[in-house]
Amino acid sequence: MMKRLSAEAFGTFWLVFGGCGSAVLAAGIPELGIGYAGVALAFGLTVLTMAYAVGHISGGHFNPAVSLGLAIAGRFQFKDLLPYWVAQIIGGALGAAVLFLIASGKVDFVAGGFASNGYDALSPHGYGMVSVLLIEVVLTAFFLLIILGSTHGNAPVGFAPIAIGLGLTLIHLISIPVSNTSVNPARSIAAALFAQNGALGQVWLFIVAPLVGAAIGAVIWKTLLARD
Repeated sequence: MMKRLSAEAFGTFWLVFGGCGSAVLAAGIPELGIGYAGVALAFGLTVLTMAYAVGHISGGHFNPAVSLGLAIAGRFQFKDLLPYWVAQIIGGALGAAVLFLIASGKVDFVAGGFASNGYDALSPHGYGMVSVLLIEVVLTAFFLLIILGSTHGNAPVGFAPIAIGLGLTLIHLISIPVSNTSVNPARSIAAALFAQNGALGQVWLFIVAPLVGAAIGAVIWKTLLARD
């Protein structure tokens, strides 16, 4: 279990450090030109790379919502849910802490949003709470369908992480303008801890919506799509 929890912590660390790091350190530099598309790809690559690196140890969840969805779908034991959540949140927070230490070394650094998620005034383009809630639920549900489908023998052996990583990239391409994309409570908590824009007061939505979406996706998969 310790190896499994360590794998989840390291994987979530990399997801936050790599994904949020691309937004905090690189996206705002015009000559780099990565923009929203580059940040979306960075998040997808973090999951893809760590799924290959440590997925065989822990299952490669790196996301409390994914762990819940897999448990509801019967692919993960409920008794392991809380330890996985703790490991993921700790790993994500450490990733954000290291990112903050690096970013704050810049002379004119201001944390600001720090790649956090939000609605209303904290949404990148001013989307309201209902819009953000809906997109987070829907996209997390589809993320679970991608994970459950690609790891259920529908993708060639060893190719599932590619589908999952590209799925997460697509999710970010859709929703960065709306919510700055969560679909992952650990990622949202980690960024909100270091943001200086009030994101911590809105992080509840980015805990609740992904968990609800994951549960919906798991139920859809289990009742309508899974082979007997």
